[in-house]
Amino acid sequence: MLNQTVLSFTAAASGVNPFHFSPGQGRWLVLYFYPKDSTPGCTNEGNDFRDLHAEFASLQADVVGVSRDSVKSHDRFREKMGYPFPLLADTDEALCTLFDVIRMKNMYGKQVRGIERSTFLIDPAGVLVEAWRGVKVPGHAANVLATLKARVMQA
Repeated sequence: MLNQTVLSFTAAASGVNPFHFSPGQGRWLVLYFYPKDSTPGCTNEGNDFRDLHAEFASLQADVVGVSRDSVKSHDRFREKMGYPFPLLADTDEALCTLFDVIRMKNMYGKQVRGIERSTFLIDPAGVLVEAWRGVKVPGHAANVLATLKARVMQA
């Protein structure tokens, strides 16, 4: 999927319902997938993207979070944490399938299907140019920002 154009999609979202993506929108898109609203790792990741949001915006990049939680859950989480970006409710796993982020994971000794923490950078033409899978939260948002800055400088 890397270096290929991402298909258009529409998804239910917090704050801006629905969210529409189509190739060629003229802005960068940082699409980060996370397992669950209001859990420690997901909160820290969202906070990191929130804290760097102005820098992403200055580079003409939109940040969007995605999980399988409901819009109602996203609205509460987003308001509580002060996220300036939408959270997409992928309750039917359409986006998770499109970006291949569902994995079998061990949770408390049991195998469960869940989202593998992943982030995708899509260029203004709609081409997927970077993918991070199996993300560890500390420093990740800053790494995505540095990668974006380098790509913008190349353009």
